[in-house]
Amino acid sequence: MAKDTIFQSKKTWHLKGKILSFETPVVMGILNHTPDSFFDGNAYTTELALLRKVEQLLHEGAAMLDVGGYSSRPGAMHITEEEELGRVIKPIQDIIKRFPEAILSIDTFRGNVAAAAINEGVCIINDISGGGIDHSIIDMAARYHVPYILTHMKGTPQTMSQHASYTNLIVEVIDYFQKKVHDLQGKGIYDIAVDPGFGFAKNKTQNFELLHHLDLFKIMEQPLMVGLSRKSLIYKTLQSTPQEALNGTTVLHTIALIKGASILRAHDVKEAMEVIKLIGQLSIK
Repeated sequence: MAKDTIFQSKKTWHLKGKILSFETPVVMGILNHTPDSFFDGNAYTTELALLRKVEQLLHEGAAMLDVGGYSSRPGAMHITEEEELGRVIKPIQDIIKRFPEAILSIDTFRGNVAAAAINEGVCIINDISGGGIDHSIIDMAARYHVPYILTHMKGTPQTMSQHASYTNLIVEVIDYFQKKVHDLQGKGIYDIAVDPGFGFAKNKTQNFELLHHLDLFKIMEQPLMVGLSRKSLIYKTLQSTPQEALNGTTVLHTIALIKGASILRAHDVKEAMEVIKLIGQLSIK
């Protein structure tokens, strides 16, 4: 298949004085420091367990690690800013101390949490709300000059399942990105990735529609991140569980890469890296 040369996405980010390239897709390893995440909640209850997991993810090839303290699964329990800070700051400190070269992302929609994490050594903001819940997070990305991952979502984790209504899903999501990317660039934020938000204000059918048309998001000319790992569109379709959804995740990661994904946000880094290596043997980008 011929390489698409019409829309050329930005291929590099500047992080910790180094350049992160997306010429070859990369994996973002997931570190949920929450008791109620849908797959790995309450998995890293001690510093030792956390650091062993970090070591594993880095060894398996994760280019960056996404640390989160607020579960974003549909209907997740709301927690205070103080509680979220309590969940993420100590783990971030521990990771940076043990693995100072690790590239960390903070998975939050709160500006104060993002700022506190950046001050501890985090260098990417991953905001599921696109600034829609706390607009100050955009100001933090601009102030600290860090890359910003822009996700499409409507509502909040508590209400988003009530907002899965669209006249034209793909047109509306692309329109959202075009406006948001323009606003971000207007604030001096140029290291951006776009994430269509699988499972965020989208039902199962809409999630598969989004995946089917994923290549259309090349029009944004930004790295494309997908968060498909072990999500409900997989295990509900297969009538299984998140714990049994690794094979399905691998299948959808394959499709996403063929359609242009640059970042796979994944629980299972080794398997995601294997998909990237195998797809890399084809002349498909």
